[in-house]
Amino acid sequence: MTELTAPPIDAATAATGGRRLNVKTQTYLYACLIIVAAIVVVPLLTTAFGGFRTIGDLRGNAFGIPREWIWSNYGDILFSQRYWLQMGNSLLIAVLTVFLTLLFASMAAFTFAHVKFFGSDFLLNYFLVGLMFPAATAILPLFIRIRDLGLLDTYWGVVLPQVAFGLGMSILLFRNYFRNLPNELFDAAFVDGAGYFRFFWHISLPLSRPIIATVGIISFVGSWNSYILPLIMLNSESKYPWPLGIMVYKGEFATDWQLILAFITLTILPTVIVFFAAQKHIIAGLTAGAVK
Repeated sequence: MTELTAPPIDAATAATGGRRLNVKTQTYLYACLIIVAAIVVVPLLTTAFGGFRTIGDLRGNAFGIPREWIWSNYGDILFSQRYWLQMGNSLLIAVLTVFLTLLFASMAAFTFAHVKFFGSDFLLNYFLVGLMFPAATAILPLFIRIRDLGLLDTYWGVVLPQVAFGLGMSILLFRNYFRNLPNELFDAAFVDGAGYFRFFWHISLPLSRPIIATVGIISFVGSWNSYILPLIMLNSESKYPWPLGIMVYKGEFATDWQLILAFITLTILPTVIVFFAAQKHIIAGLTAGAVK
């Protein structure tokens, strides 16, 4: 007996929910995908190639292949103690931000998803209102508050505001995911004598790896690329993260653009690697609950 197998589905068919498209429509679809990919890839390649150029080559041939490959641009940065110090500062701030965001957002979202109490809807909407206000609009009162708490020129002066501004989106994502977990699990846990904390720690979190990865990557990238908060809160150069380290290559009368491009390329590599390593979990977390 021969085994029947389904015909392979190409990318265009999968992108349209399994519907077969004619050749003309597929051509348009692939053309759009190529254009979008070029918009993303070309700036990255231009930045990476720019780090291998001389300043003259960069001004005359900004988008082509370097005429002469200057490997010392990357070498000078990689063997610089300042670079690794700034990378360590960025990593410490990002890890603390991700850990606290995941901790507080997951517990708050679990409460909003499974526990009903007076004022819960109002409190949830209060957190979500923060999505409408960027951090830049609150810099002055935030600076005064951090100064009054004695946290200026400390890592916590950057970490705590980043966690506060990231809670709104994180709680929304976690809550939607928790609400779509099967109710039978919740009922069975209570029958077995488990309380809210045990259900959260032993059942909800182990089943929530996709949304944990999603929120973690969003928080990590946001913290890694943050510029305004470290600029306002930090005064010591020894505590600067990498976005502030770019200022070292900008002089009063000249700017080493080739070193800036090399520096940017080396510092965005960690976020690119982390994203590609966790992209399946990110997509699963963002699409959780889209179809029931």
